[in-house]
Amino acid sequence: MPCPRIGHINFLNVLPLGWSFQNGAAEGIDLRKGVPAEMNAAICRGELDVSNVSSILYARHSDELVILPEVCVSTDGPVTSILLVSRLPIEELNDARIVLTAQSATSHCLLKIILHDGYALQPRYDVRSITPENPIPDDAAASLFIGDNALWLYHHRQPELHYYDLGAEWKKLTGKKMVYALWVANRQFAKQHPDQLRMAWRRIRSGLRDGFTHKDEAIKSALRRKPFTYQQLDAYLGPVIKWDLTPAYLEGLQEFYRRAAASHLIDYVPKLNMAEVK
Repeated sequence: MPCPRIGHINFLNVLPLGWSFQNGAAEGIDLRKGVPAEMNAAICRGELDVSNVSSILYARHSDELVILPEVCVSTDGPVTSILLVSRLPIEELNDARIVLTAQSATSHCLLKIILHDGYALQPRYDVRSITPENPIPDDAAASLFIGDNALWLYHHRQPELHYYDLGAEWKKLTGKKMVYALWVANRQFAKQHPDQLRMAWRRIRSGLRDGFTHKDEAIKSALRRKPFTYQQLDAYLGPVIKWDLTPAYLEGLQEFYRRAAASHLIDYVPKLNMAEVK
């Protein structure tokens, strides 16, 4: 039987799992890495069996996917790695052009909800590639960054620009927690290969926990290839980023889907179908 094809978004927000994959947890699986947009597309094309994906992707393909329980990427308040960088105060962005990173999906919806519901704004959005070295193109008023690029900008602010943490903005708007990414499985794979699904889920769940137990080693391994200090990553992993998909985080996820549907960003509020892995 072929190894399960597992996608891995290789951002720092899942560094504990990445460390575990590098230290034995990837044995017996076909591990494929990429940014959220790549993993989202790959699982929709049937090229992956299991992956972490943007949480909004599940809402758009809930008839094809099931959610792996107990694991997610989430925060209760500030996230520091989803950042709106603006030339103007956020209240002045109505009808302004905002560039959205091409790497993501959940953050696009989250920003649109926050600006519409929280500030009654209707900017013009443009999806394209952007870099932290030139954070706001000349033809735009603001840019949305995610992941490691956003985290770098969070720690390297330019005094003339305004910075808005979307996790903090979501908490201010709703009072709820926010789930940015889920681990999902192709529904057909889950039905036909329950043992492989269970193995994949256990690897992911235990990989996050074991990697966090070895947080010091994981951070030091990342410092060889990432432009951060030990203190910055130590403050990010655990204190900020959470990985347990608890009932309170599921409530926040459902609120996100309700608001996304109300804003016509998804067609309907999906039922949360959990994979049977226990």
